[in-house]
Amino acid sequence: MKNSRSHASDRTTTKEFFMDSFCAWDGETLVLNILGKPGANRDAIGKVKGKQLNVSVTEPPVGGRATDHMVRFLAGEFGVSVNDIQVVFGRFNVNKQLRIRSPKKLPAVISKHVSQIDLL
Repeated sequence: MKNSRSHASDRTTTKEFFMDSFCAWDGETLVLNILGKPGANRDAIGKVKGKQLNVSVTEPPVGGRATDHMVRFLAGEFGVSVNDIQVVFGRFNVNKQLRIRSPKKLPAVISKHVSQIDLL
């Protein structure tokens, strides 16, 4: 019997997107460079550090479980389903790139960054 549970690895893609910032739009898809912090006290979207967005999750870094948990957490933060988030690279690493298809809402740090880009 096949396990019906979805994993972030099921949504891994090879389309790497190079950016000058921690986030960029590729059509209707938001591309994020993430610096993950597994085993944290709480799930949280943190500050930007260089060209990465800090994202902390409570799940320990074992077998990609922290990335799976991060995808579930971020799905809620962006108002999308888990299937709308693809892990481009970094499933087993703290350095990740994610693609979020048609986010319904943007967390404050991203909304602020996008607003600053629109002013340029």
